[in-house]
Amino acid sequence: MASASASEHKRKAAERGPVLAAVVTVSDTRTPETDVNGRYLREQLEAAGHRVHSTRIVRDEPAEVAEALDGLAAAGAQLILFNGGTGVSRRDRTFDVLSRKLDKELPGFGEIFRMLSYEQVGAAAMLSRATAGVYRDSVVVSTPGSPAAVRLAWEKLIAPELEHLVWEITR
Repeated sequence: MASASASEHKRKAAERGPVLAAVVTVSDTRTPETDVNGRYLREQLEAAGHRVHSTRIVRDEPAEVAEALDGLAAAGAQLILFNGGTGVSRRDRTFDVLSRKLDKELPGFGEIFRMLSYEQVGAAAMLSRATAGVYRDSVVVSTPGSPAAVRLAWEKLIAPELEHLVWEITR
């Protein structure tokens, strides 16, 4: 149950109107036709009444991830959703790039995500480097690239707090 203060914040946040969001799929193999996560997130954002600035696919290359973050923040995206590149393999570099650039981390996001993920995949949840934070005036969220992980993060963590998060960093 939300506290009176949190409820009041959410009410004020909802009054500001739709959030301008961007979706970035980090993958060396996904194409616009196979990007189920990008499509899912766009659909969910739009169904919730938000505006999608853009969706894009970038390779798991540090320069491409950083360029997407910088460009979308400069373009005014209030929420930037990254999916993919959060594991521990050599090619998984999304976390490394984002963690160096975030102005503020939201460690609770990754902690709660891994707790919820544990219920689905067991101890393998510890391999996820899902993270969130603030970069300039944008909320940045980074999830694993599996569709189940993206759905879990959206349904349980992002959607319930999206407007509140954006409101908090700009008030």
